Amino acid sequence: MSEPRPVLPAFLTARLLISAGVQMQVVAVGWEIYSLTHSPVQLGMIGLVQFLATACLSFVSGHVIDRYPKRLVLLTAIVFEAMASLGMAWLAFTDTQTTAPYFILVAIFGAARAFDHPAATAMLPMLIRGERFPKAVAMDSMARQAAVLLGPSLGGALIAISSWAPFAGCALAVSFAFLMVLALPLQGAAARKEPFSWTSLVSGISYIAGNKVLLGVMSLDLVSVLFGGATALLPIYAADILEIGPQGLGLLRSAPAVGGLAMGLMMARMTLPWPRGTIVLVTVAIFGAATIVFGLSQSLPLSLVALVFIGGSDTISMVVRNTMVQLETPDALRGRVAAVYGLVTGTANQLGEFESGIAAALIGTVGSVVLGGAVTVTMAGLWTWRFPILRRAVQPS
Repeated sequence: MSEPRPVLPAFLTARLLISAGVQMQVVAVGWEIYSLTHSPVQLGMIGLVQFLATACLSFVSGHVIDRYPKRLVLLTAIVFEAMASLGMAWLAFTDTQTTAPYFILVAIFGAARAFDHPAATAMLPMLIRGERFPKAVAMDSMARQAAVLLGPSLGGALIAISSWAPFAGCALAVSFAFLMVLALPLQGAAARKEPFSWTSLVSGISYIAGNKVLLGVMSLDLVSVLFGGATALLPIYAADILEIGPQGLGLLRSAPAVGGLAMGLMMARMTLPWPRGTIVLVTVAIFGAATIVFGLSQSLPLSLVALVFIGGSDTISMVVRNTMVQLETPDALRGRVAAVYGLVTGTANQLGEFESGIAAALIGTVGSVVLGGAVTVTMAGLWTWRFPILRRAVQPS
């Protein structure tokens, strides 16, 4: 039996609001930290703090999501996100001149995201099943890409009005998302009351390690986001290289979402022409090549085109990976596998931002971005040889 029609729009609206709020906050935090310190290392520290907060809780969050109602876990995480955003709005409103309070609240927000993202990821296949699921994954990606398109531009515009406004906007957006999640019906099997144990906590990793398809796509994603963290350095490009200010920073932040949204629309309407694993390998290589072009560019139009290609290739890869992960995971392990996957995709991205900041301090901003793109292209070729199963998994559907 198919799911009620209102379910998917409500879920996607919640994802859109949360992602838009996060993107507004990302722009605002980066601009505030760089304005206070003018340090690429401090910019990278934003990613490291989020990584540590999320990574420390990822295995616990997966167990919690599989043990308790996923909607309740998601609602609780949203409350903490809203509180952290309001705290940062207060810091900006009072013109706080030290970075430590920002990093503390970023850590709280990152801890909430350790529960938010995997809970929502595990909810989707419980709400949308059968042949509509791959299309639902593409539409979920479109919603988040639309947020990446709108959020940074809105964040940049709000910064020009007031430094605290983007943080307040994030709190407002996630509060509305809370209401949308609250309206979702309770569906799926009841959560298992499995006791906490070391075996239970690491069962997600054990399952992934035994599945060569999941191990291949997740490890490739880990490498690509770890070395492809050019977006962490966008404030430097906006302020010092392209000299386009905070409004231009919002434009740079939005450009990848233009490509991502276009590819999401295409994937929601078409059948994949190749095996999914091959598509992941090709799009990761394109992502790395576009990163190199962006790193070398000193022209705003060329930089925007490169960022569009970065966003488009990343979206295709992400949608295909998400579909593969969900189709390969049993219901009883969805929370724990989603938590590990979130650690790979989300927190590795934040760790990649830290790596980019350190590399920029050592070899320069341009050198850091170009090196990261070159490593990503190389790894795509290496994974083609190391995981031949990816070239034929999974066939188009």
